[in-house]
Amino acid sequence: MGTVKNIKIDVNPRRVHVKFGGETIADSKRVLTLHERGHLPVYYFPLEDVRTDLLVPTEHSTYCPLKGEASYWTIQVNGRISENAVWGYPNAIAPSEAIQGYVSFYWDKVDGWYEEEEEIFVHARDPYKRVDALQSSRHIRVQIDGVIVAESRRPVIVFETGVPVRYYLPQEDVRMDLLTQTELQTGCPYKGKASYWKANINGQFHDNIVWSYLNPIPEIPKIKGLLSFYNERVEIYIDGEREGEVSWYRSALDFFNESEVKPAHV
Repeated sequence: MGTVKNIKIDVNPRRVHVKFGGETIADSKRVLTLHERGHLPVYYFPLEDVRTDLLVPTEHSTYCPLKGEASYWTIQVNGRISENAVWGYPNAIAPSEAIQGYVSFYWDKVDGWYEEEEEIFVHARDPYKRVDALQSSRHIRVQIDGVIVAESRRPVIVFETGVPVRYYLPQEDVRMDLLTQTELQTGCPYKGKASYWKANINGQFHDNIVWSYLNPIPEIPKIKGLLSFYNERVEIYIDGEREGEVSWYRSALDFFNESEVKPAHV
């Protein structure tokens, strides 16, 4: 086994652009994707591909032992301001020297992110993540506090790198009379926007325990309108056997070691 690797930097082959205040403030075909153990991937843009005329340097700074001291900029566009929305490492240290001369943007401090001409959501996409939605005939039973709330032999099972296996069930196989839709919505860069339901089991509410992608992105149409339960919060039985403890990973580096992820050539 190789030594633990905490940083990996890849050249991203996609054109990535960022919008704020009606302007494209970054647009590059030379973006780097930085993977850091325990963190989601981050896009870094070469300064030559950033509208630096719209950035104002600030006195804010932070320090990372893997990257060095970060400088920050505020975006000012058409009367709108986003404070300390941009950062970079002017004197990046090992093992992150490749991002020197690059900057990144806080995802939620700009108006929109795009790969090629398609909008992307929540965070940078991880090229080491795979999402497969497979039709199955497995017998899936979901229980909450001993009450069967769903049972199906026609699930769509979603296998997503780093995420617990999820079981998406037709509404006809779910006790919808026990569920009430809530106002919560979340986004996933690989599936789209999710809506949520709470379950009422014998007068006990389990908030936002079920979700569905009513209009998933085109890459994953099989889960449209199906419902899935948080494995961590319910009892799931697969072909009669209870599912074991599930695991989460945020970065590819959480489950790859140095011998499995080759150094980037950047």
